[in-house]
Amino acid sequence: MRKFDRFRSALLRWPILVLALLLSGACIPENMVVSPLGTVVVGPGEDIQIRSAAVLSSIGELGSSTQRAVALAVADYGPIKGHNVSMGAGLDSLCTPEGGAAAAQTVVGDRRVVGVIGTSCSAAAVKASPILSEAGLVLISATNTAPSLTSDLRGNAGADYYPGYYRTSNNDLYEAEAVAEFAYHDLGLREMAVIHDGDPYTSGLANAFTVAFAHAGGTVTLATVSKGDTDMIPVLTEVAATGPDGLFLPLFPDEGGQIVRQVDQVAGLTGVTLIGGAAMVDFEFLAIPESEGMYLASPELDFGDSVNEATGKSGGDVAAAYLEQYNEAPGSVYMVHAYDATTMLLRAIEEVAVADGDTLYIDRARLREALRGTADFDGIIGRLTCDEFGDCGTGHLHIVYHTDATITDVAGLDIVYFHLHDEHEHGH
Repeated sequence: MRKFDRFRSALLRWPILVLALLLSGACIPENMVVSPLGTVVVGPGEDIQIRSAAVLSSIGELGSSTQRAVALAVADYGPIKGHNVSMGAGLDSLCTPEGGAAAAQTVVGDRRVVGVIGTSCSAAAVKASPILSEAGLVLISATNTAPSLTSDLRGNAGADYYPGYYRTSNNDLYEAEAVAEFAYHDLGLREMAVIHDGDPYTSGLANAFTVAFAHAGGTVTLATVSKGDTDMIPVLTEVAATGPDGLFLPLFPDEGGQIVRQVDQVAGLTGVTLIGGAAMVDFEFLAIPESEGMYLASPELDFGDSVNEATGKSGGDVAAAYLEQYNEAPGSVYMVHAYDATTMLLRAIEEVAVADGDTLYIDRARLREALRGTADFDGIIGRLTCDEFGDCGTGHLHIVYHTDATITDVAGLDIVYFHLHDEHEHGH
């Protein structure tokens, strides 16, 4: 009930918002109705304000790559109805609930902001989303994947879903299905152990995989570690007692790296098949010698001739611009997801913004409606359509085989499995 109570509270504040605009001297255009979520007024010569919230102090290059992609997308998209777009200073949402809450509070302290691209981690979004939702903003993530943030894909809202949340990344229910099918049918695995660290991303993916693998006919043993753990022998000894023929590791690179370094030290696990979740597709993790021989789930890697309809840029164009601008290649496969997310937000802003002379009015509720109504938006990652709970991703995934620790660019890894959910096809 909490979400509906908040919306009812917003409705009660509606007359106050209208009065505040009138008292401030802002004249509402005749063709625009002020909504219960409020209206952002962009004055003559002022920029439209968006923000990026990403993990900037840990987790490899995930946050910095996506934040830079936001900047490239803003530059490529250009002004909206005579107003430039500014993303301000990037906010470090860390990869924690506390970091997400702090970043969200910083955003809502500036009523000029209309939307945020972020967060990097689902754990941060769990606390950022309700704060931004209450303030009437939109949050679009390129990398959050926890099912709880959107839905179970069967019409039921997730425990952490709040209005105004969207993502171009895939719901982890797709990854769970892909890994389960690959492990059971292609690798012939029957007894799997899954190790997670309890946060919304890792536990959500672990639980979804458990259901999907059991549906295929296999059995799963779940075990947990804590963030920051370095001694993995106890948990590996625990799972070894169950006699697994495979380990699925929906973990971040730090904890996942410790496990792959130590797994062969435990009797019963030498040579066991290792499969990593998408968060471990990181160049620092791929450089670990013991990571050789692993399979890794990954977002789709080959976008063919796809171009972003808002800017006309292809994945190759954006990667080249990234290299030229930052003097290094993108460190995350989610970079183009962030580019598409940003242009999707900018397109929606342009759609709903009402110009009155040199002043621009952006209705927060109409912006949410425009994003929720996104259908067949051609992005670099594919055609994006948002459902009622904000899932806009394609559902396409790859599983790659990592055999050489000197190859740390995921684009150089062998793709061994394709998951194309919307076409109900699977290829090898």
